[in-house]
Amino acid sequence: MNTTHTDTASQSGNAGSALTLDFVSDIACPWCAVGLAALEKAIASVNGELKVDLRFQPFELNPAMPPEGEDITEHLARKYQITPAQIEQNQQHLYQRGAEAGFTFTPGARKRIYNTFDAHRLLHWAAETAGAEAQHRLKRALLKAYFIDGLDPSDPAVLRDAAIAAGLDGAQVASIIAGDEHAEAVRAQEKFYLDQGIHSVPSVIINGRYLVQGGQPAEVFEQALRQIAAESGAGSAVGSTAATGA
Repeated sequence: MNTTHTDTASQSGNAGSALTLDFVSDIACPWCAVGLAALEKAIASVNGELKVDLRFQPFELNPAMPPEGEDITEHLARKYQITPAQIEQNQQHLYQRGAEAGFTFTPGARKRIYNTFDAHRLLHWAAETAGAEAQHRLKRALLKAYFIDGLDPSDPAVLRDAAIAAGLDGAQVASIIAGDEHAEAVRAQEKFYLDQGIHSVPSVIINGRYLVQGGQPAEVFEQALRQIAAESGAGSAVGSTAATGA
């Protein structure tokens, strides 16, 4: 296992002997979908041995993205200076890694990049009002909407439907999206993690001290959880707050 030791203080804190995981990510990030699926497998593997508290923290890959979004091929070619052929090759690798982790992308579904700030506001709201498991369900519903169903995660109707699929109040979502609730809190969280040196996602911060970056295989995450638990004495607590359903 190759984890980075950091003194980053997690904003969710360390609840007793539980391992606290801050999953810093963006809805628009396909490797975040792969990383989450792999992390869920790892958490399932240690369930009954370790207690894991999972929270999702906001990061925007493209905070200045306009409402209409941008064509995915044009965006990737401009941002990374790569050709359409290279983009296609990268996508095939992504699909393979996703399938291995347990997240099945729909090839070609992601046609545009969109602004994800409202999605982050909803994730913050879900955690505050309904707890970590509801936030996790919403995160999964949003990733499914974008990468599997090919929907626009900035569309209020898509956000509402994702919230309903996660067991949340769709009517309340409409009210949140129409205003600016939780905007200040999300901006503060984004700044916090940027200031701590998080500039790529997914980034998983364990107990506010250890950093695992990238869409790692489940085995890497499991090894990190077990090793850090052994070092911190978290192995005596059992259970998990992470959802594991598809």
